[in-house]
Amino acid sequence: MTSHNLNIKKALNLSEYPQMRSGLILGFVLLTFIFSGCSEQSTQSDAIEQTKPVSEKTISIKTEKSVTERLQSKDFQTVYEDISIPNLKKHIQYLSSDEMAGREPASKGDRMTAEYLIEAFKKLGLKPGNGDSYLQKVELLAINSKVSQNLKIADIEFNASENYVASTRQKQPLRTLTDSELVFVGYGINAPEYGWNDYQGLDVTGKTVVILVNDPGYATGHSDLFAGNTLTYYGRWTYKYEEAARQGAKAAIIIHETAPASYGWSVIKNGWTGTQYHLPRNENSGPVVDVEMWINIEKTKELFSKAGLDFAAEKTKAQVKGFKAVKLGLTASVQVSSTFKQSGSNNIIATFPGSEAADEHIIYMAHVDHLGQDTSLEEDQIYNGAHDNASGSAGILEIARAYSHLKNRPERSITFIGAAAEEQGTLGSKYFADNPTMSLSKIVGLINMDSINIKGRKKDVSVKGFGKSELEDVLKIAAAFQNRILIPEAHPERGYYYRSDHFSLAKKGVPGLSAGGGTVPLNDIEAEIDQRIGERVAKCYHQLCDEYSEDWGWYGAKEDLQLYLATGYILATSKQWPNWYQGTEFRALRDNMMAEDLLAEPSH
Repeated sequence: MTSHNLNIKKALNLSEYPQMRSGLILGFVLLTFIFSGCSEQSTQSDAIEQTKPVSEKTISIKTEKSVTERLQSKDFQTVYEDISIPNLKKHIQYLSSDEMAGREPASKGDRMTAEYLIEAFKKLGLKPGNGDSYLQKVELLAINSKVSQNLKIADIEFNASENYVASTRQKQPLRTLTDSELVFVGYGINAPEYGWNDYQGLDVTGKTVVILVNDPGYATGHSDLFAGNTLTYYGRWTYKYEEAARQGAKAAIIIHETAPASYGWSVIKNGWTGTQYHLPRNENSGPVVDVEMWINIEKTKELFSKAGLDFAAEKTKAQVKGFKAVKLGLTASVQVSSTFKQSGSNNIIATFPGSEAADEHIIYMAHVDHLGQDTSLEEDQIYNGAHDNASGSAGILEIARAYSHLKNRPERSITFIGAAAEEQGTLGSKYFADNPTMSLSKIVGLINMDSINIKGRKKDVSVKGFGKSELEDVLKIAAAFQNRILIPEAHPERGYYYRSDHFSLAKKGVPGLSAGGGTVPLNDIEAEIDQRIGERVAKCYHQLCDEYSEDWGWYGAKEDLQLYLATGYILATSKQWPNWYQGTEFRALRDNMMAEDLLAEPSH
């Protein structure tokens, strides 16, 4: 028996599989994934020691002979092995070239990127994914907000951008907060599945809420609170503003602390000033507060002192279930003026229709935009974004090529989405989530490719948001074929799962997977690549030096693309309906979605 087969048997557990559609009694079909390895990499792969998988979650199998035969077939093995590094290089070189000028949304480079992907999809035989078009228009609203009247709370001296920032998402030239009552609402969380509600019995209509960043699990380190040290969506700043608006607050102030935020004040200063991109609001948009603010920790302590309170003590109280909000006895006033500019970009959508269940989709997604160029610089002005995310865009083209060469088309459809304006706040994927080109209940799962692994081959696979969805059970099988195991991301407290395009659909209930790379290099050669390229990746993130280079760890990139291909193929050739794991923040959304879909089906 080969080492591939040994590891696959370790990954599989033949006990009963939990129902994947809660209450719907739909079977989950997981398959043995046993076939010979890529000849190009077999020598190194065979040297990997047999390691017990990290994941405690079990995988149960009900074999379907026909699908098992497809996984073992020469048809699939041929396209798996044929993932091409030269093709990958060609795509990345073009998409990150100076000619593309950084692929800023609504720019010439943005349009050229769309044309390049569409032409490639057409040549591969993919069909338009939005009716008869490969494009889905994404209207963008650029808002440039500036403080026109400084923040006033008691006699505290505030300095815009230095110790607070204020902006608005509303298309109004002036947003004014006048003597708005301040209420400290702890973490500002309403999470029924965790039995937590900081707004319980509280009316904050027209008031300004003051909110801690992150969540009680991180703050206490207690594994029985939320997800312990792993950030949940309830800890993200985006959620804090959304929930404050749902509660009727007029404004919201988030308290910045470097450790729980996972970034310093400079990120707030640079990221929340100047032009911000948003989707234009319509009748289906959720509420937003008039003014969104951050305040630094020094001014926070001063504010609480003015209220006759000790900030550290109040923060500790907020970490206990049953916390009661505190009226601070202070008011806030501030005025924000804004100018606006309408622009637009496009999501690129292409699909391989399934042979039997064409209305059921496996989605591969990668954002196509980057940061454009800075004409104020004297020399290099272009943010080429080779790794972030020309690599992901190139990756979906190469995976599409693999599917196009299959002789036997999968039963389910394979859909590829080049998402617009991710760097501006995952706007393209948000628009798609609000305006899907297929029913969200018909999306089996999503694989997001944001900056693919260029740091060499690994013995493991790092999973962002580890332990969230049953897509990991499928990924685990694909990883076992490569003699790799799944591991949690290195810094779960930073909440990377909530910072890329898959999250836009996760918020609607669609399971999404963000995984790749790893922590343990395959051998000494790959370790040298990992160290050398890893230092460069860290240094060049969102910098001018994120440029194409021949010395990347290309075999690591190829292996991860093979991983994504196998994961999607398992789903596309089966009847699996992965759900979120019990207790995660999106489980109820998926359950409700699938229940409604089942009720809508005609009876026989």
